[in-house]
Amino acid sequence: MIATLLLVVALLPQATPPAGSAPPAPTQAAPAPAPAQAAPTPAPSADYQVGPGDVIDVNVYGNEDLSRIPTVQTNGAISLPLLGELQVAGLTVAEIQRKITNLLAKDYLVNPQVEVKVREFQSQSVSVVGEVNNPGRKPIRGRMRLIDALIESGGFKPSGSGDVMITRTEGTFDGDKRSITVRISSAASLQDQVNLELPLKNGDIITALPKSFVTVDGEVTKPGRYAIESDLTVTGAISLAGGLTRFGSTSVKVRRTEPDTGKTTLIEIDLKDVRNGKKPDLVLKPNDVVSVSRRFL
Repeated sequence: MIATLLLVVALLPQATPPAGSAPPAPTQAAPAPAPAQAAPTPAPSADYQVGPGDVIDVNVYGNEDLSRIPTVQTNGAISLPLLGELQVAGLTVAEIQRKITNLLAKDYLVNPQVEVKVREFQSQSVSVVGEVNNPGRKPIRGRMRLIDALIESGGFKPSGSGDVMITRTEGTFDGDKRSITVRISSAASLQDQVNLELPLKNGDIITALPKSFVTVDGEVTKPGRYAIESDLTVTGAISLAGGLTRFGSTSVKVRRTEPDTGKTTLIEIDLKDVRNGKKPDLVLKPNDVVSVSRRFL
């Protein structure tokens, strides 16, 4: 569990200061952290079923002339000396090994010793797209989890939000859902571990979603653009912007533009009412503009 949570930090990009903010004051250099180690290649699970495109290693001990490294053909078969064409698609490594052993023992060898391994996994894969450093097709080598796919993809880009959408092309998730979205946060929480352990299936599409931003301007200490983390509210955004200036008013306006229609709505917020619990703290949406007006003395 600890190893999984430590890998969460390796997956996430380094935080960058918001636009418009001043660079931090120089501090004494700290020792450079050790680079994150790549996750080991997952071993095939016992129930991994070989399919077309997989390359398997058949080793017959003491009979090297019978050993081969065949590719499973589109018809699901491989060709071996003496045995000819064998159907192996849909079988596990143990089942293939047992099948070859029994056939050799039946007519050709006494007590044959056969070992079968998968050398290249090509029949099953997931696709990773979006805000990762190395997107593309990732072969399934057995039991594959979300964390395995993300690490093989080099982790998130700085533009990644940590939100990941998984779309299932073969079957559905619980509740008959074709896609789900999970969040990988920098807190490395137990929920992050649950999300990262999500098992993947052949054909899954993993999309690392980009960051969304809001703009805070007017009478705040550090006006600029700020990334939305979880449910960012008006007071949370103002806090990220350093709070109100001495001239800042508790009267705040949120300008919201609907992405589908382009319609702009102006929402007025009174921070006093929010602090006193009289009004809810508005949850912001991507591209909202929070404007703090100047109070009149």
